[in-house]
Amino acid sequence: MAIGFHNQDMKKYTYTESKDTRSGFGAGLLEAGKQNENVVALCADLIGSLKMNDFIKAFPERFFQIGIAEANMMGIAAGLTIGGKIPFTGTFANFSTGRVYDQIRQSIAYSGKNVKICASHAGLTLGEDGATHQILEDIGLMKMLPGMTVINPCDFNQTKAATIALVNHEGPAYLRFGRPVVPNFTPADQTFEIGKAVMLNEGTDVTIIATGHLVWEAIQAGEELEKLGISAEIINIHTIKPLDEEAILKSVAKTGCVVTAEEHNRLGGLGDSVAQTLAKNLPTPQEFVAVDDSFGESGTPAQLMEKYGLNAANIVNAARKVISRK
Repeated sequence: MAIGFHNQDMKKYTYTESKDTRSGFGAGLLEAGKQNENVVALCADLIGSLKMNDFIKAFPERFFQIGIAEANMMGIAAGLTIGGKIPFTGTFANFSTGRVYDQIRQSIAYSGKNVKICASHAGLTLGEDGATHQILEDIGLMKMLPGMTVINPCDFNQTKAATIALVNHEGPAYLRFGRPVVPNFTPADQTFEIGKAVMLNEGTDVTIIATGHLVWEAIQAGEELEKLGISAEIINIHTIKPLDEEAILKSVAKTGCVVTAEEHNRLGGLGDSVAQTLAKNLPTPQEFVAVDDSFGESGTPAQLMEKYGLNAANIVNAARKVISRK
């Protein structure tokens, strides 16, 4: 198959600054509080890390400091919904999912409670805290719960928009974001559509589907592939569940192969969801850029992305490999 004979140059993405996605959550939470007086926030002794201070300053009577008792926080959040409140819980992803899975399953998911579970420091890029904090299974845990919406935005602006969008979303949701500063390249004034993929670049040779911190890496990979004469279609899947199957199938029908990229275990993440979609509708060669069924370790975010195979270079290699499998 001839590669690279396409008329369209890769769309260029620029950014003026890098910001952490958790700060996008903090900014979005404040805005959410202004928009709806039923929005309340709960934290388990991590208000600085979760950037909740602006909300607390503006709405002190709508904030509950639960202390280091995450299971209790989930139960209280579930209870608050009964009176019509819209609770946003905040702690690290490990303590937002793994530690409290029973409470989320029974009191929130099974009970259909309108709780927004907001989790920072997901994946490897929290860095130095190491393997115990670097949960790489959280997307899997949460997407397996019936009725749970799972969102993993890619930068400050998108995280802010996602947080605001959750106010009007009815039902339990998991919002995943992180600690490192990453390029803030999506529009500041964007409308966040839950369950809708964002087309970043149209291409013809390979589809790259990325989520969270790996979206920018996918854009960098697209630029490298263009130099090799390979035209990459790049899609930002910020909502893991419900998955935009239509966008995925439309793209893959055109390109004939796909790479998924995520800061999560290969088992149970975005890649699995895409593979299920393809197996049911359009069996297609797929390569996975993800942590290969291991725990993390302590290190700088850049060191860890390199060691665990999550950067742009790995996406380039995966794209070349999957094209050869067509």
